This record gives sequence, structure tokens and C-alpha cells, in this order.
Amino acid sequence: MYNSHSYKIKQFLALGIKLFIVIGCGYFIWLKLTSNSAFSFSEFCLNLIKNDNFKAKNIVTLLLFSILNHYFEILKWQNLVFHIKKISFLTATKQSLASLTASLTTPNRIGEYGAKALYYKKQYRKQVVGLNLVGNFYQLLTTLFFGCIGFILFSKEQSIHIYSYAIFKIIVFLVIVGVFFFVVIKKYSYRIKYLQKTTHFLSKISVKLHLKIAMLSCIRFFIFVNQFYFLLFIFKVDISYYMAIIAIVSIYLIASIIPMLSIFDVVLKGTVAIWIFSFLSLNANTVLTITTLMWLFNFVIPAIIGSYFVLQFNTNFKV
Repeated sequence: MYNSHSYKIKQFLALGIKLFIVIGCGYFIWLKLTSNSAFSFSEFCLNLIKNDNFKAKNIVTLLLFSILNHYFEILKWQNLVFHIKKISFLTATKQSLASLTASLTTPNRIGEYGAKALYYKKQYRKQVVGLNLVGNFYQLLTTLFFGCIGFILFSKEQSIHIYSYAIFKIIVFLVIVGVFFFVVIKKYSYRIKYLQKTTHFLSKISVKLHLKIAMLSCIRFFIFVNQFYFLLFIFKVDISYYMAIIAIVSIYLIASIIPMLSIFDVVLKGTVAIWIFSFLSLNANTVLTITTLMWLFNFVIPAIIGSYFVLQFNTNFKV
């Protein structure tokens, strides 16, 4: 009788947490669409209606970009988890989309780590968190690498001298320090328990897997960069492909740095985009519309789908 009562309480609490995540996600999306003083949701809708090129085929193309974006992210996760446990692509999809939904309501999307770990038994959870960190590290490294190159080229093209090379030097320094830190950890075995565990964990990840995750991160990066360019094309922005790409990667570079210091959201990315594209004399409303569409297609729609998997989550089916 007691066990049955305890089980019902656990089930009720689990349902409450699931509903909290889903409702919290919905509130977060609504808040981001309505709380930006520089952006009007009604104007956003009118801008879409007025644009003759925003037809069904363009929506399908944008959805295809988003599907490919998440396909490679899910493929990354499936390959990473294979290091400890073989899972199907469908299982990896459920875990990735559900964790995305949970992460939207947490600072810097840190909830993604805990959400993915919940899908695994206790003995695997630390490794799952570590593998997720490896995947995000390579995505960040890809953004920093191509972003730095793009920002240097953009600075030269637009004659931006204020802080540009100082920022680049700081980023390069941080990347070098980070790489050096990981090399030292892998090469030398310290007597500190945490570092020993880290060394042991990293040594088990093959070079082949590292290269594969790096390659998938690069592919994913170029997918959403070109999705951004496609939106510029839809809105008839008169800009060359070269100039658009170096501007876009510069936006992602700056946006990827700021989460280390502040909360990363669509408002922040929109502000960065307005600043970058101001050098190219682009209309601020158009820029905000494009960044909002990128957010809707790559985060909101997948998060809505992920809400279903959050509600379907069952602690009795951990892998």
C-alpha cells in the first residue's frame, strides 16, 4: 500500500515537472516575442505579409535548412553517445529535441546537460554530461574559428578599427589557452582526483570520433549560416554572397562570446545583427525580422516538437 502511494506521488511530481517545462518553454517563447522594445510582433507579421517572395516554396526551403541543422546535431549526439551506449537515431532525436525544450528556460541553455543525463541510468550520467560538453565545445570552436576569420575580413572591408583586432587577439589567446589546457590534461597525469577522471574520460574518446564531431559541427555551422543568407535573399537585400557570409559569421562570433558574460537570447542576437549590418546600411526592421525567423525556425519549432517528447518522458525507460 505504501509503495503504491509513493509510486503515485512520484508519477504526479513527474507530470508536474513535465508540464512546468512545457508551459515554461511556451512562456519563454511568448516573452521573447513581446518583450523587445525595438521589435513589434505586429510589424513582424506585417513585414512577412507585405513581402511577395515569402511564399510556400521559401517556407519549405527554410524548414529544410532547419531539418538539416537538427539532423546533423542529432547525428552528433548519436555518435557521441555511441562511446558509452548504442542508441538509434530516433532515440537520439527524442533526447536532443526534449533537451532543447528544457534548455530554453534555463540561463545559457545549461538545462540541456541535465535533461540529456536524465535519459540514462545513474552510472552513465557523468559521462553523458561530459560527452555533451565535448559536442558543444566543438560547435563553439567552429564558430570561433570561422567567426574570427570572417570578422577580420569584415573589419578590413568596412574599415572597422575600434577594438576589432583587440577582440580577435583575445579570442585567439583564449582558444590557445583552452587547447593547451586540454593537451596538458591528456598528456600529464595529475594526482588530483577530478583531473585524473577527466584524463581517463578524454583518453577513451578516439581521435576518429573527435574528427567526426568536428566535421559535423562545421557542416551544421555552414547550414545555418546559409539559411541566414537565404533569408537575406528572400527579403531582397542587395548584398554579395561574400559580404553576407563574413557579416553573418561575425554575428555568430560575437553572440557566442556574450553567453559567457550574459544571457544569450534572440533579443541579444538581434542587437548584434543590427550593429553588424548597420555598416552595410540594412534596415533595422528587416534585420530583426530575419533574426527572429532564424530563432523561430531553429529553436521555437523544434522546441514545440520537443515538448511532446518531454511529456512522453518515462523514468522507467532509461538506457
